[in-house]
Amino acid sequence: MSRTTDHISFEYFPPKTEAGVDKLLSETVPALAALDPEFSSVTYGAGGSTRERTIGVVNSLKDSGADVAPHLSFGGDEADTIAALLNSYRDAGVKRLVALRGDLPSGMGGSGQLVYANELVAFVREHTGDHFTISVAAYPEIHPQAESYDKDVYYLKGKFDAGADNAITQYFYNVESYFYFMDRCLAAGIDKPIYAGIMPITNYANLARFSKNCGAEIPRWICQRLEGFGDDQESVNKFGIEVVSQLCQTLMDNGAPGIHFYTMNQVEPTRQIVANLGS
Repeated sequence: MSRTTDHISFEYFPPKTEAGVDKLLSETVPALAALDPEFSSVTYGAGGSTRERTIGVVNSLKDSGADVAPHLSFGGDEADTIAALLNSYRDAGVKRLVALRGDLPSGMGGSGQLVYANELVAFVREHTGDHFTISVAAYPEIHPQAESYDKDVYYLKGKFDAGADNAITQYFYNVESYFYFMDRCLAAGIDKPIYAGIMPITNYANLARFSKNCGAEIPRWICQRLEGFGDDQESVNKFGIEVVSQLCQTLMDNGAPGIHFYTMNQVEPTRQIVANLGS
């Protein structure tokens, strides 16, 4: 396989069942590990709601020799809890983190206090120095709660100023939004890598729901095509692979430093998309 970038990485989420964890670790991860990712990240539920499952998956990936990046957020946790988790990851040989503001657990309402990502990055640096390579989130189409485009770029710079090493974007399908965002970041003094987050297309209804919640825009022409396929899942899959492969190739051909795939714990179509790159 020939690729025009050395940086690809994958995101997994900790399954809710033992059977799901077994499938992830015995089938999905080995299949995608064959594509030689730089690292794999593991998500962390609101307020640490999947903490134990996340830790279990992270440790299993680390034991297999993978370079793994646990997601981390404060949510409703105390500083001592997060510091202890950082220490356990460091002792286990984990070298990467994805530091996020995160969300409060359902039902907490206003009883908790969110710790913003720049504060979390500073906390990690204060407690562990330069041990971890820290990734943070970026939003080419702007965070749904952002005051303005410029403010969102300003807050991203604050994460880098606090000690972040790189950023991973929310997924997008308008490639122009990514490159315009990169230009604005450069103008704001951001010179660290910002990896393009990519979501393969497998289920239109789910994608539409995710996108509405996170503020990612699905171009009208893509919506029209997906709606036109109806229940023809084979056509949805084929179209999704074609569109996302083209998106990734355009990103790489125009200087994107790398691609981070939101795999949804599926081997396909991520494997097919990566295989198409540079071909």
